[in-house]
Amino acid sequence: MNNRNVYMTDELQAIYDQTVGFVAKEVTPFGDAWEQDGKVPRSVLQKMGELGMFSLRVPEEHGGLGMGMLASATFSEALGASTYAGFDVTVLVHTDMSSPHLVNGGTDAQLAQWLPGVLDGTTVVSIGVSEPDAGSDVAGVRTKAVKDGDGWRINGTKTFITNAVYGDLTIVLARTSDEKYGLSTFLVPADTEGFSVAKKLDKHGWRCSDTAELVLDDVWVSDDQLLGTIHRGFYETMRNFQNERMVLVGMGVGSAQAAIDLTNKYCQERAAFGGHLFDLGAIRQRMAMNQAKIDAVRASMYHAAWLSDSGQDNVKEMSGVKAWGCEAINQVMYDCLQFHGGMGYMRESTIERMYRDARILPIGGGATEVMLEEVAKRSY
Repeated sequence: MNNRNVYMTDELQAIYDQTVGFVAKEVTPFGDAWEQDGKVPRSVLQKMGELGMFSLRVPEEHGGLGMGMLASATFSEALGASTYAGFDVTVLVHTDMSSPHLVNGGTDAQLAQWLPGVLDGTTVVSIGVSEPDAGSDVAGVRTKAVKDGDGWRINGTKTFITNAVYGDLTIVLARTSDEKYGLSTFLVPADTEGFSVAKKLDKHGWRCSDTAELVLDDVWVSDDQLLGTIHRGFYETMRNFQNERMVLVGMGVGSAQAAIDLTNKYCQERAAFGGHLFDLGAIRQRMAMNQAKIDAVRASMYHAAWLSDSGQDNVKEMSGVKAWGCEAINQVMYDCLQFHGGMGYMRESTIERMYRDARILPIGGGATEVMLEEVAKRSY
């Protein structure tokens, strides 16, 4: 398989091909069962770890490949070929939304303790930022950490936390100062006393990813579990947001391309009006427009990733493609379901699941409206 993209090197193409091959063999045939179970088997994540799929962005001195954002773009798009976005996000929360905080801010001792398991898939990580009253507004986090002896006592609630039900480690953002941006991050293992899953959330899509509401009830963590610099957690969190937004676009692009390919095949085989659906110009041309949309989103995403790898600020570009790109992906999914007719509305249909899974993309990782504000601030 080939990813038509000017930034694609032989090394990136190998990552793309390996990942697409892996999901075709190890994910897609089993995804329906995972959707029913509401979780991705740990054994699959460990297979990915054994193949080095979790080490792309980790520096070489820590056992990784030391690659940049283009590697994450490639990896996330290839994961999207699975057609199970719940699986895709389970992996990407681990590799690109959570563990980068450990890699970027961890002490030698913290890296020695946690990173080997992160890389081999035996330690699954989640990121605890969102709260009932603080989603895209990170500065609104209310979970509070108060100094207590040689550690901190944390109280609060987190919600919409992926990988938190069955995961092993949550990176928790908490308020450590009365200043607006006085936040810090802490490493909180799943078995910590007072740290619990209040509820496993029942989602519209991404059914095979586990998502939880978490409660921190007088959770005590030692000073050694402070991640990064005290009171700098807001900035450390924002630092990774462009990467988080990019992989959401990437998995959406991969999924939308799979939906286009699936729909074109269906329309070429579906008998109608003395021929096939694909013989109808209205359908053929709209599918051509859908392909053009996804080609444009893909190109914009890789360009934004390249800017980052080149040492340039990419907030405007990444915010823009997160906004219009995720909206475009949903438009494509709408057409693909439409052209499957009544069958597209059935739960047994692949496109029905993909349509549901795509709806979160303009919400998660920064809602479209928030992203457009980021573009506007840098444009006018």
